[in-house]
Amino acid sequence: MLLAGIDYGSKLAGTTVISLLKDNKVTVLQSEKKKDADLFILDNLPQSLQLIALDAPMSLPGVYRGLKNKSNYFYRESDAILKAMSPMFLGGLTARAMALKEKILSKNIQIIESYPAGLFNLLSQNKPKNIESILDILPGEWQLPEIKNLHQADSLLCLYSAVRFTNGTSQKFGDEEEGVIIL
Repeated sequence: MLLAGIDYGSKLAGTTVISLLKDNKVTVLQSEKKKDADLFILDNLPQSLQLIALDAPMSLPGVYRGLKNKSNYFYRESDAILKAMSPMFLGGLTARAMALKEKILSKNIQIIESYPAGLFNLLSQNKPKNIESILDILPGEWQLPEIKNLHQADSLLCLYSAVRFTNGTSQKFGDEEEGVIIL
């Protein structure tokens, strides 16, 4: 099974990272500055990819879609529970993620929303967040390349969310109709 975790950054910043896992071997790819991160993602999705865990909101708060009992204009239930940034504050990144989701789904690849800081907080036992402490909570059998920055480390946390989702050990936060975050 081929899985991916994506730390989604600004379109041209060079901070978008894809981590791919196949047979416990991890490959890490990072976008380049001044090059379109969305095209980078679409160009680097292997045909056999089955699941992506993306670090970006892929839906708006339910109030904008007229969902019952939803009155928060800034946060979805999942964001409020995990203290994640508002999809509304992230604005353009949220819009890009929603569009990217549709393109990925059209390739018959499943996509879930992840939140690396949330997974780290869930598993780290209050350690300070740095590359070493992130690597400590990942599965020991993973064969990792050198991890050079926190964007790469966050993509690994997204990848771990994908693994947890696949093996049935993930936790789901929020309302399915509004949009959930899976850790």
